Amino acid sequence: MTAVKRSAEGDTHEAAAVAKKAMAAVPVPTNKTMPTDYSFLAPAPDDCYKIVTYNVNSLSAACKKGFKEYVAAEDPDVLCLQETKANQPMAFLMSKARYPHQLWHCSKAKKGYSGTAVFSKLKPLAVKYGFNADSMDDEGRLISVEFDTFHLVACYVPNAGEKLVRLDRRLRWDKCMRAHLATLEETKPVIYTGDLNVAHCAVDLARPDSNKRSAGFTIEERESFTATLAGADYPRADAFRQLHPAARADAYTYFGYRANCREKSVGWRLDYFVVSQPLIPRVADVVVRNQCYGASDHVPLVLFLRRRDASSDTAPADEPSENADDEAKDSSKADPASSTDDE
Repeated sequence: MTAVKRSAEGDTHEAAAVAKKAMAAVPVPTNKTMPTDYSFLAPAPDDCYKIVTYNVNSLSAACKKGFKEYVAAEDPDVLCLQETKANQPMAFLMSKARYPHQLWHCSKAKKGYSGTAVFSKLKPLAVKYGFNADSMDDEGRLISVEFDTFHLVACYVPNAGEKLVRLDRRLRWDKCMRAHLATLEETKPVIYTGDLNVAHCAVDLARPDSNKRSAGFTIEERESFTATLAGADYPRADAFRQLHPAARADAYTYFGYRANCREKSVGWRLDYFVVSQPLIPRVADVVVRNQCYGASDHVPLVLFLRRRDASSDTAPADEPSENADDEAKDSSKADPASSTDDE
């Protein structure tokens, strides 16, 4: 019996090694247009929610390049968008029957700039736009959504800019965000997601040596992100790196349009799911949809979150609305998506 068990374990380890080698041999996609076949997108396991974050680099433009087809195929429970560049909610973008909860935060600073949106099948308990009233967010960069067992903070972090002209603003933003996350974590754990505009480690971009003073890879921004992960009272984890510590080119989520970056696999990992420590047991996987390039200069990032802690017998109450049509009618009374005004 022991010999048989050892043999089986040996076969398992050997099979895992072969699978790992095979995955390493698969080239990173270099397509420049969105796929026409999405059969490779597996549905979320029955015990998981599927949460997607995606910088669309202009939602109206992305819709002409395959964005809607991708979302229909992916079918996430929650979809977080950044850089929508929308001046007002796009009321007919998503069916209310499919996503009864549609949240928009548009830039007040200037038109056609920045902007975030969240589409959810799960019913929020509360929604907050930006930080506090006296904060620095007038560019529509932040939507915080409270669900039954976690807070979702969907964010488009400011870029430090060419020649780092906005680096100080960026670092102030990070400080505000740490305070915001800590306040939320006093009640329940947080998923902090979006285009966080930082490549945390050298492995997170193709050319670290030549980008040490480039926006997104300065030591100041990287140390600031380290401080966000550390948390003063509530430690957090970079969920992708927790599960995939050695991933490199297959981890990149951004490929600039210039100099054939996509074709050369010259990319950056700028999009994240940062989770409070209590949520780590519920993270089943984080997947870079690196095949899904072309609607934007970013690719989507997918979090598979278990509906409950594997060690717990109690299922959380975060569930899709049972009657989406009724929810759609109710939510139109207070949902910002029903308004034609900017947030």
